[in-house]
Amino acid sequence: MPGVDFHRLRAEITMQQVLDLLGFQPSQRTGQQWYGACPLHGASSRRPRSFSVNVAVGRYYCHQCHSHGNQLDLWAAATKLPLHPAAVNLCGALGLEVPWIRRW
Repeated sequence: MPGVDFHRLRAEITMQQVLDLLGFQPSQRTGQQWYGACPLHGASSRRPRSFSVNVAVGRYYCHQCHSHGNQLDLWAAATKLPLHPAAVNLCGALGLEVPWIRRW
């Protein structure tokens, strides 16, 4: 199976697109920094703002489950797939072609 050009995929798919697919609704926004319930482990009445994401930089962190990374890492964690199949799955969910790397 050919590889996926993860660098190109990270450049083409925004964090906001992934958050939209996951149905994330921020409870607070401070510029490009958004806060809300973690889409990975669900809402918590104790810490409704445990999830922090910078949509401009494309990085997230959950202060409760300690999951963190970029938009591809978030999709992989949400779908419980390894990174390669998660990237292919994400392209399908967004209707994009997978940026394959074919080596000769």
